[in-house]
Amino acid sequence: MASLKEGRRVKLRHSRSLPLLATTGVLAILYTSASLLYPGFFTVRVFLNLLGDNAFLGITAIGMTFVILSGGIDLSVGAVVAFTGTLIASLLTRGTPPGWAMLLALAIGSTFGGAMGFLIHRYELPPFLVTLGGMFFARGMSFVVSKESVGITHPLYQQASDFGLPVAGGASLPLTGILFLGVVALGVTVAHGTRFGRNLYALGGNEASARLMGLPVGGVKIAAYALNGFCSALAGIVATLYMGSGNPAMGFGLELDAIASVVIGGTLLTGGAGSPAGTLVGVLIFGTLQTALVFDGRLNSWWLRIAVGLLLLLFILLQRVLSRPAGARHP
Repeated sequence: MASLKEGRRVKLRHSRSLPLLATTGVLAILYTSASLLYPGFFTVRVFLNLLGDNAFLGITAIGMTFVILSGGIDLSVGAVVAFTGTLIASLLTRGTPPGWAMLLALAIGSTFGGAMGFLIHRYELPPFLVTLGGMFFARGMSFVVSKESVGITHPLYQQASDFGLPVAGGASLPLTGILFLGVVALGVTVAHGTRFGRNLYALGGNEASARLMGLPVGGVKIAAYALNGFCSALAGIVATLYMGSGNPAMGFGLELDAIASVVIGGTLLTGGAGSPAGTLVGVLIFGTLQTALVFDGRLNSWWLRIAVGLLLLLFILLQRVLSRPAGARHP
């Protein structure tokens, strides 16, 4: 009996690793194909730019990973990115020190996410509807702060845009890419090396079982949404560093790109399985497709959406097959 249980555990770990392996394989195929098709694609500079250019999407997706691991969803992240970016830009034009503006944005994002998590847990409301309301609220508040884009001229932002970590061949990793990789490293540590992470996986795997085990279901769920709100606000900060402005209209559809990156990265949409490391690979796939379209110069940007849609369907089918119980048959 013990050997049978051990065999089942090994099989379960193997089935959970397959989506990440498949995602990594897809990234390798896409990157190799683009390198063969477009001269200059296979360079350190292009790869580092993938990290810098997709940093705010990636940070948003890491936060979304924790919510999806818990079995939830958050549609407000794009609007929160827009709101925090616009708020910071507006505060800077009024003479507020950048550090205080950023801390305020992070506090608002964390509180907003935690409040949605509280409503979802306390009143057993559907995450889709609660975060949809949060999306409308945050987007509306963005336009209350400013009805148009607000430029940032603070010297700190000029220094941030010029900063880069030298890597090789004269190429450097921009500050936005450094922040992205830092968030990924912290996300992996929290997910796989803390009690909160273990509780999160248990909650997403089966909430009823997690309750019976005496796990703090409410606290974990609220913390997951608060962490996601923090990441969304941080992504808003990174977006201001990248764009040099705050725009209330930015981030439309960002929540869908983040969800797609998480799922393509191997995280089950039903929760309980996945990893921030897989989300990093999913974001790189998104960025590789986008960069390949720029190198080509002939294809419309909508081909990116078509490719991401096909990959998303492929990985949903893969997850369906892997999550099917052994011996299951279609009726």
